[in-house]
Formats: sequence, C-alpha cells, structure tokens
Amino acid sequence: MRGTKFQIKVWKYLKKIPKGSVKTYKDVAIAINKPKAARAVANACAKNPYAPKIPCHRVIRSDGGLGGYSGRGGVKKKVSLLRSEKVQI
Repeated sequence: MRGTKFQIKVWKYLKKIPKGSVKTYKDVAIAINKPKAARAVANACAKNPYAPKIPCHRVIRSDGGLGGYSGRGGVKKKVSLLRSEKVQI
C-alpha cells in the first residue's frame, strides 16, 4: 500500500467498516485517535487509489451528505455502491 502514514492508517480503518454500514469522516478521525482530523480523513479518502477495494464509499459527511468519491465514476458510483449494499441514502 502506497501513501503517507496518515493515509495508510485511514485506509486500514476503512477496510474494517462492514458492508451495508457507513461512518462519517469525523467517526473515522475519532477511531484512528485523531479526533480533530475529519478534513484530513476526507482528503485521505479522496486520495485512495484502491477504491472500491478499500471502501471509502462507506464514509459520508456528518450532515448526511455523500462527500466525494475517488473511484471511477465519482459520486454516482458511490451512490450505486451504497445502494448495492442496501444503505438507505
């Protein structure tokens, strides 16, 4: 896995989010012991070259917005992946 130490930490955590569930960028920041780093988590997700294998599509904004998606197809693909996992969006 290639990335910064922080990105790799985020990406490893993302692999633990089960199919069919979502976390917020803030949830991920708290889980990796960087509670003030929600924006940095979002940036790490945006730089994820391994989507959807590393499921950054399971991370959304605290206000319920989808945020972005680094994988091919952008946000439309994120919606499609979440719906395929039976996530209500």
